Amino acid sequence: MTDARNDDEGVRGRTVLLAGGTSAAGHACARALLDTGARVVVVGSSDERLAMMAADLPGIAVERCDLTDERAVGELRDRVRAGHGRIDGLLHLVGGWRGGGGLAGQSDDDFAFLLQSVTALRHVSRAFDDDLRASPAGRLAIVSSNAVERPLAGGANYATAKAASETWVRAVAQGYAKAARDAGREPTAAAVIFRVTSLSGLEDALAASFIALWDDDATAWNDVTIGIDAPA
Repeated sequence: MTDARNDDEGVRGRTVLLAGGTSAAGHACARALLDTGARVVVVGSSDERLAMMAADLPGIAVERCDLTDERAVGELRDRVRAGHGRIDGLLHLVGGWRGGGGLAGQSDDDFAFLLQSVTALRHVSRAFDDDLRASPAGRLAIVSSNAVERPLAGGANYATAKAASETWVRAVAQGYAKAARDAGREPTAAAVIFRVTSLSGLEDALAASFIALWDDDATAWNDVTIGIDAPA
């Protein structure tokens, strides 16, 4: 990879959307992005959590949306474009955990819950695909799990949903590369997978890793999987 740019010039002035961004991880990422001079739009499903986040982080924009509803996501895209312009970054933080009980405990209800994250990812990445491909530095990232590499019976539903999300993001990455190639230009958009064992305690590390995606050109990051580990 090339040397990082001075300070945070790469993300400064960019518009970044945090999907499912009212979690602790979303809060850490929003704060770090604001500190680097990015414009931040936080999307969540709870008016109360969005209001609390807006009060704690003046300067962010908040949007309420059910990201599992395709029509609602299309309306979200239109509102974001009207109010903030096209986005340059998208971090997908819609997630959750359900598991345990061995293979017999992997219920259909739990699987349906976990698949909401995949559905939301599909909707939001499609809705903002034009934005990210047109951006001079478009970046899309998700948070996945090391369980994809070593799935356990008690987390089979969870690992399967995460694997589906990773497959989708790798397809997005191929689409970015193909669009640039077909247009006869250098790629400017990258799709990245972050993997953790547990995100708890790694929120600031995630934020730093996400911001660092603007420190190199798109070819350095596209279709890359990055592990985020607890500090030694």
